[in-house]
Amino acid sequence: MNLIQRSAAAVFIAGGLLAAGLAAASQCPAHYVDGRAPDILNPKMEAATTELCYGVFGVMHSGVTRTPLWSAEHLTVDNLADAKDLSRENSFHAEQRLPANGRAELADYARSGYDRGHMAPNADMPDRATQRESFTLANMVPQDSEINRHLWAGIEGVVRGMAKKEGNLYVLTGPAFIGGNLQKVGRVLVPTHLYKLVYSPRQRAGGAYFVENKAGATYETLTVAQLESRVGINLLPSLTPREKQVMLRLPNVRQRKERNK
Repeated sequence: MNLIQRSAAAVFIAGGLLAAGLAAASQCPAHYVDGRAPDILNPKMEAATTELCYGVFGVMHSGVTRTPLWSAEHLTVDNLADAKDLSRENSFHAEQRLPANGRAELADYARSGYDRGHMAPNADMPDRATQRESFTLANMVPQDSEINRHLWAGIEGVVRGMAKKEGNLYVLTGPAFIGGNLQKVGRVLVPTHLYKLVYSPRQRAGGAYFVENKAGATYETLTVAQLESRVGINLLPSLTPREKQVMLRLPNVRQRKERNK
């Protein structure tokens, strides 16, 4: 492991003592529970971060990993109804609002063997403008192709189904970088795990799917508190510690045979 990888590993090892800090107000609070974006508890993880606001989702981007630390959505029935009949138009592109030395480029993923995995999914986007926004590399992580196209696609579909039943959900999706043996594609760090945190305003409860980023992996379901302890981020800062222990019932997930969105 080279110096860059060792430094990144030190930044992103989950667990241990976390230093609490004051979070700046989000520029796009509509995407977050009670208008409050997550608090990054580890000061080293906060280095080179940039908040990016899009039409129906927001991203906290890391110039260290060159991936999002999270993508946030307020998933509504109306947006999903509009998205349902929208065909997919691939438009992967580098995020020009980020400095060139701190962003992913298409060349980083070329012939890497990894998919460019959406965090805020294309299939959640209600129109062409927001669909194109979802294809920014600032919303992508290197994702195992089998996981992306099957298990992860199933998780995304289940969450859309939950949103239709609940009326609306807040969803936070992101990578975890756990352990000291981190890999890179080009200049982009490959996450060891992925999470999708779902929060129901109606039930005032949340829960998360947590998946290792490798072929053949299955998923775990975690409370908000359990997930936060693994990723080192206060993902839902407006909830009390007791509320974070309440587990939202998450449906079982079937692997999709083929991803079409």
